[in-house]
Amino acid sequence: MDFYSINSLRENHAGWSLLRAQNAPLALTFFMAAFTGPNQRNLGRQELIDVLDDVLFGLRDSEGEDRFPRPAGEYLDDWAADDRQWLRKYYVPGEDEPHYDLTAAAEDVVRWVENLRGRDFVATQSRLTSIFAVLKQLVQQSETDPEVRLAELQRQRDGIDAEMQRIRDGNIRVMTGPEALDHFQQLTALAKDLLSDFREVEQNFRKLDRQVREQIATWDGTQGELLESIFDNQQDISSSLQGRTFQGFWDYLMSPQLRTELQDLLQRATRIEALANADSLNALANLHQDWLPAVEQTQATVRQLSQQMRRLLDDKVFLENKRIMQLIRRIESGALGTREAPPSGAFMEVDAPSVDVVLPFERPLYEPSRKVLVDDAVETADDADVDASALFGQFFVDKERLRANIDAILAEAEQTTLAEITAAYPLSQGLAEVVAYYQLATESDWATINPEQSQQLSWQLPDGSIREATIEQIIFGRPA
Repeated sequence: MDFYSINSLRENHAGWSLLRAQNAPLALTFFMAAFTGPNQRNLGRQELIDVLDDVLFGLRDSEGEDRFPRPAGEYLDDWAADDRQWLRKYYVPGEDEPHYDLTAAAEDVVRWVENLRGRDFVATQSRLTSIFAVLKQLVQQSETDPEVRLAELQRQRDGIDAEMQRIRDGNIRVMTGPEALDHFQQLTALAKDLLSDFREVEQNFRKLDRQVREQIATWDGTQGELLESIFDNQQDISSSLQGRTFQGFWDYLMSPQLRTELQDLLQRATRIEALANADSLNALANLHQDWLPAVEQTQATVRQLSQQMRRLLDDKVFLENKRIMQLIRRIESGALGTREAPPSGAFMEVDAPSVDVVLPFERPLYEPSRKVLVDDAVETADDADVDASALFGQFFVDKERLRANIDAILAEAEQTTLAEITAAYPLSQGLAEVVAYYQLATESDWATINPEQSQQLSWQLPDGSIREATIEQIIFGRPA
């Protein structure tokens, strides 16, 4: 960032304006008490007024009655104004009371101010461990050489075997108290950052919603061009890195198996003796329950975008149809007005239908058809030794079964080769099944064919003989 971009943020960013505001301590205290402290969202106006009244009562008692003279409702309206944008004010369908939520910019300021006070215990070991874990996963899951990946898996298995043997020998290493507190602090920080990310993602979707409404309201082109432009904008959001990672998180969170595993891990974490006196320990058990409403609200924003787009398009079509009917009524009124007193002379011309004239001598003369001699003699062949079972021994390669084989392997790994798939699920239909795998790879966006590498495939015929084929390396990846 250069001087001009930083200066632009200083003049236009809502978070910077919050830091410069005269009532910034009051606003931040209220935001922490109402939103970030209890980890709440989407609060009604009256509920927020009650919380702000409590905050104002305590401040006026210590600072004086003239310190904050305005009522709580005026502060809320001021902080939700367009020139502030610290709170988002909106109406929930079916309710008359407005609701409020903290904007992403205001939440960033709250997190930053909270970090200014310092911490008695700073997590360093867990952060370094997380860096190593993420770096290893990045390098290992991006490796395309099967030998390198197999060697790494073998090394991990050897380490697991050694750890299991140490436990059998009674040498059980338990995480120390400082280490447990270190990891717990990082866990709570990551959980708060994740909820903050949800607000930013939702804000981006709302920004897209506003852009679509403005585009529809000012559109002068055809209906097809408008739809194409809108769908391109939606595709840009869904295919972006933010949209793809959010969808991946939603799919992960909606998996019953993973949710059960996460809930079990959280319950076991609350029973760790070293964390008995840690703050927010009880909130750790309900960590996943805080994620669901936030993600659901982001998904609801996406649904609202689609509904609003459909409603606006319907209104535009209605206006176009209304204009067409007005033109038709005007034409009919003009025709009725001139029916009794038509203007003199020819005032309208209509092309009359024409008849194609074909003279008799233009027709071609009759030409008799030629007779073709066909040799219909049938010779009897000696087919006593011909095996006709091959005509009836056809088979069908089920591609859905092959896709299920690929998905089963990718459930345990980020990517896999065709050789690994056939090793786990042997070829039962020979070369035809290999060709079907080839077709699946060419049709999939998550598969690659590497002509520089080769792999060996083998299968067994019904008579017991073995057939082998050398083909190009096919790599299937897990969809993002």
